[in-house]
Amino acid sequence: MTTSKTAESSAAAPLLDLQALMAAVRRRRRLWCALALLGLLAGAAVAVLRPPPPSAVPPPPSAVTKVLVVHQEDQPNDTGTLIRTDVELLGTTRIADKALRSLNSRENPEDFMRDYRGTGLTNNLLQIDVTGASETEAVARAKALADAFVADHVKRMREAANAEAKALRGQRDRMRDELAKVNKAIGDRSPESDPEASAGIETLFARRAELTSRITDFDQRAEEARIGTPKLIAGTQIVDAPRAVRHSLPKAAVTDAAIGLLLGLVLGLAVAAVGAVVADRPVLRREIAAHLGASVIAELRRPPRGPARPWQRRRTRAARARLTTTLARTVRGSTEPVSLLELGCARSTSVIALDLARALAAEGPVVVVDGLPGPQLANSRRNTGDPEVVSGEHAEGAAQQARRLGVGSVAPGTAWTDLQYLGGRTVLVVRAGHGSTAWLHTVARQLADQSIPVIGVVLIDPDPRDRTDGTLWDGTHIALRGHSGRPARQNGTGRPRTERLPIRAARVPDSDEEGR
Repeated sequence: MTTSKTAESSAAAPLLDLQALMAAVRRRRRLWCALALLGLLAGAAVAVLRPPPPSAVPPPPSAVTKVLVVHQEDQPNDTGTLIRTDVELLGTTRIADKALRSLNSRENPEDFMRDYRGTGLTNNLLQIDVTGASETEAVARAKALADAFVADHVKRMREAANAEAKALRGQRDRMRDELAKVNKAIGDRSPESDPEASAGIETLFARRAELTSRITDFDQRAEEARIGTPKLIAGTQIVDAPRAVRHSLPKAAVTDAAIGLLLGLVLGLAVAAVGAVVADRPVLRREIAAHLGASVIAELRRPPRGPARPWQRRRTRAARARLTTTLARTVRGSTEPVSLLELGCARSTSVIALDLARALAAEGPVVVVDGLPGPQLANSRRNTGDPEVVSGEHAEGAAQQARRLGVGSVAPGTAWTDLQYLGGRTVLVVRAGHGSTAWLHTVARQLADQSIPVIGVVLIDPDPRDRTDGTLWDGTHIALRGHSGRPARQNGTGRPRTERLPIRAARVPDSDEEGR
């Protein structure tokens, strides 16, 4: 049954949990914020320190102008073919030669074509960029080019309209000649009673009516061709007068800095996401509870950075008091010594242990057994009358005199066989995002091998946006090894002790100690 449930749980797990991924990326905001800031500074530095172009120092003076180009074949669904044609026409020797003539310049048109370029901004808007020896010359060149292009475009439209009108008038004249022949044929016929002659006259009359209609149509189309051309000519004009382009270093620095900020942010988010997937460090309550096979019974948030304000200190004290009450209630329900085992938060665990020992001291003597590898608990600040703190080698003697509260670690390098001397039951104090999935499995397996049941998990520095459930109602069935197979221990009356049901998580919003 356990195997089937584990298989179902594995099959239901998604290949990539986006919620967990987003939580892990948020926790690494220092990384992507630092890369975004680095990109911002790098972009600004590039704008200031990059070498100028080799052709000129500083960049050559330039001017820009914009021309509205109206085409007779304009369509709403045009993909830009007409404006691209205009751009290519601008870069021809005919336009360059006309512009040079208006400037009274003897420069070669091929050389002049290298000093300007056209860009199609929209289907009907053409931008012309020109360089020159000075700003005045660049502006004059831009105006000459724009005027030459507009004049050439107007000339081509007029020629096209005149050619179309001429063709229509030619068709009209041919129709008139044919109409004259039909009229002459009708006039030559005399009224006869012969039915065949009458049918021929009716055919001539029908042909005359058709020719008259077509002549009228050709006249109208020729007139429309002449009338439409002035509208196109009036629409094609310079809409943005030629002006010099100012090269602003602050503007370039702001632009490059914004680009660097965006690139750095994207790179940072990508690195954070890939690192979160590769590291596989659970952050959400449901993941940590599932991997450890125990419910999250309390949380302690990271304190605000910098000096704490009065209201923040009050919230911190209230949060620690709620956490201590929750743990004291859990410890009192156990007839065996209880230990607090940390993973990535030795300092916070030391503070929690002292607070818990002070709360339990009201009911009798309490001794804190220090099994931490570092000096966090030994060097902690203690007040007069606080519970005694002893090292691991004095644990057996202390247990005969007072309630024992062990404090240890399940970090890599832990001596697993020594954990049973700190307490027969344990509360894991885990910093979110510190241990990998493989190591959480190792901790659950080693504690099961040592027959040390986990009462619950205290989560340090949880994700503030985590709304998942960290309670395992069937925790004994999904434990990795041996949690349900452990024989019941005897209580003081000689009867088997009843196991406590999992406890719902008590969310604690703040803390004055970092989970480190």
